[in-house]
Amino acid sequence: MAQQQNDAAMKHRIQQEADAKARERERQQRILQRPSDRNIPDDAAQCTIGDGVDRYKKLRDMERRLDATMMQKRLDLTDPYRQRTELEGTLRVWISNTVEGQPWQIMEDHDNNDTFDLADNSQATYRVKVDGRLLDDPTQEEQPETDGDAMVQDDGDTKPKESSPSRSRFSDFFRAIKIDFDRSPSLQPDGMSSIEWKRPTNPHDPNKPRMPNNSESSFDTLEFTRKGDEELNITINLYRDHQPPRYKLSPPLASLLDIQEADTATIIAGMWDYVRANNLQEDDEHRRFICDDALRKIFGLEVLTFPQLRETLLAQNHVSELPPLQLPYTIRLDKDYISPSSSTPSAPTIYDIRVPLPSPLDAEIKKLATNTEHIVKLREIQDMDADIAVIIQAISRATQKHKFLTSLSEDPVRFVRRWVGSQKRDLEIYLAEGGRGFGEDGSLPDAMRRGGEDGVWGSEGVREAAGVYLLKSTAR
Repeated sequence: MAQQQNDAAMKHRIQQEADAKARERERQQRILQRPSDRNIPDDAAQCTIGDGVDRYKKLRDMERRLDATMMQKRLDLTDPYRQRTELEGTLRVWISNTVEGQPWQIMEDHDNNDTFDLADNSQATYRVKVDGRLLDDPTQEEQPETDGDAMVQDDGDTKPKESSPSRSRFSDFFRAIKIDFDRSPSLQPDGMSSIEWKRPTNPHDPNKPRMPNNSESSFDTLEFTRKGDEELNITINLYRDHQPPRYKLSPPLASLLDIQEADTATIIAGMWDYVRANNLQEDDEHRRFICDDALRKIFGLEVLTFPQLRETLLAQNHVSELPPLQLPYTIRLDKDYISPSSSTPSAPTIYDIRVPLPSPLDAEIKKLATNTEHIVKLREIQDMDADIAVIIQAISRATQKHKFLTSLSEDPVRFVRRWVGSQKRDLEIYLAEGGRGFGEDGSLPDAMRRGGEDGVWGSEGVREAAGVYLLKSTAR
């Protein structure tokens, strides 16, 4: 009983799927049968009053140009490798450090409290602070106050604070920050020789490294605390994050294109300009170009194609990953730096870095590309185009009818003769009989009436056709 119910349910489900497919085929068939031509026939102007046909043609021509312009602009805006106007800003980096539990601090506490504990020396620590801000005014000198946008690291524990996406943060310009200590790990109290931060990847799409509005990937201040009671040199390596990715060019290629670093699209465009300026393209195929002496020294090839140029650049190591920006800093633990005798505190180490700024048009472009109102209007335009196509189809039929009746009224005898001859030719074609539509009245020309070996009927093609026909008749 249960098996029969399962079989019945299976058959019902299969029938429903078949019905759904049939309905989809019918819908697609209706879409295919829907008229799509919106070009008004030329003969319509002869049977209409006024200049409505000419105006409609002008509107159609304007619509074509407008559609082409809008499509080109849309492609230009959404193309990730389009030629952008690059903006640059100044990212100012302040580096400073503070200390706790250093010997001279313990001595001062001993003088103040009349106590001294040698065990406190093992708790000597230093705290390094790396603060970065994008300067609205390049003449800004003051270090800004630390706000809530900081990445704090205490002995390996990361404590991010909330950040606001209202402006570009220090970490937004880098995909990784690595701090190298100029000392062997065996001499370090914690046994570490470097500290590294990497931008967290997007869990939904690992190929997209950026995670906006995330406190772990967007901050202005990076701080870390380590044990130590001796001065130490460190190097802060900033690995830049460019979209699209930028590469460092090899010295020969950089000398040829007069650029030191660029993205792939800029490199290809520079090669294109060089090839075109020196007339190196082959005449028969513009994708290929002949290498001159300069290109031959770089690539070692006689002929190259633009489609394979990117692979060639990577295979021959003419483009490589950008090296990190290196900021050296000395961690000072002495009293003169931490607590100077003067009232003025010690100035931090300052670096100015030129960084690319996000285009102010990117947000508007993204908004335009994902605007639902635009999609709704496009659907409305498509519906109106379908209605116009139906109207144009009706106009075409009315024009043909008007032309038919006009020809009949002007010369009824000749029109009827031509119409009968046309019907006769169609009937002969359907029946596969002679005539085949020679002339308006279906009569054969003189060349077809003459016989003999030199005539049409004596040709090799006719003989072969007759043989095939006789063979078919015999087979029947």
